[in-house]
Amino acid sequence: MINIFLKTAPEIDMELAKRLAGIRKRRKISQKELSARSGVSLGSLKRFEQTGDISLDALTKLSIALGLESELENLFVDVPFNSIEEVINAQN
Repeated sequence: MINIFLKTAPEIDMELAKRLAGIRKRRKISQKELSARSGVSLGSLKRFEQTGDISLDALTKLSIALGLESELENLFVDVPFNSIEEVINAQN
């Protein structure tokens, strides 16, 4: 059975794009300035903020330019085990 409450990849991508754009705006950094700071093309940044589409490399560069690299580095750090089998397999 499919959980109807799960978000799709595009929905998650757009949420990330909105969060990053919100941080950029809060800090009063223009798209052009963030593009220059990060080395990500202005077109890629605009596309990301509008559609959520971005490469992992570009997302990493934008995160670093905004001082958010630790947020990205800690993304999958504390993931709990799903089952006893996972716990047992992790010990082998």
